[in-house]
Amino acid sequence: MNVPNLLSLIRLMLVPVFAVAFFASGGNPWPPVLIYAAASLTDVLDGYIARKFNQTTSLGRVLDPLADKLMNGTVLVCIAAAGLVPLWAAAFFVFTEGVLGLGAMFLLRKTSDVMPANILGKIATVVFFSVCVILMIFTRLSETAAMFLITLALGLAAAAFVRYLWEFIRILRKNEIAQ
Repeated sequence: MNVPNLLSLIRLMLVPVFAVAFFASGGNPWPPVLIYAAASLTDVLDGYIARKFNQTTSLGRVLDPLADKLMNGTVLVCIAAAGLVPLWAAAFFVFTEGVLGLGAMFLLRKTSDVMPANILGKIATVVFFSVCVILMIFTRLSETAAMFLITLALGLAAAAFVRYLWEFIRILRKNEIAQ
C-alpha cells in the first residue's frame, strides 16, 4: 500500500473518531474540529503525493472519494443532530454525495473510467469544510448568518453535483460511441 492510499485509509478511520469526539467533547468544539482538520489535511496530501510522485492507483481512485464522502457526510449529520444546521441540509448533502458515489462506482464498473475531480468540486469542498468548522466553533451564530453559510455551501455543492452529472453523462456517451 502506497502513502496516498494509506492517508486515505487514515482519513476513513478518522470518521468514527470524529463522531465520537463530536458527541463526547462536552460542547468543546476543538477536538472534533482538529480531527476534521487532520482528515482534510490527509485529503490534500494524498492527492498531492499521488500526482507529484505518480502514485495514483485504482484503489486510491475509489478509496479517496469514499473517505471524503463518509467524512463530510458524518460531519454534516453530526452538526445537524446537534441542531447547528437544518436536517434538510444534511439530507440534501447526503443524497447528492450518495448519488455521486453510486454514479462513480457504476462508471468504474462499466467503463473503467473514474470521474475526474473538477475545480468547482474542489471549491465546494473547501467552502464546505470552512462552513462546517465555522458552525462547530461559533455555535451561537445568528440564524441568518448560519443560513447564509449553509446556503452558500449547499449552492456550491449543487453546482458541483450538476457539473459531475454532466461529466458522468459525457463519459458514458463517449464509451457508448467507442463500443
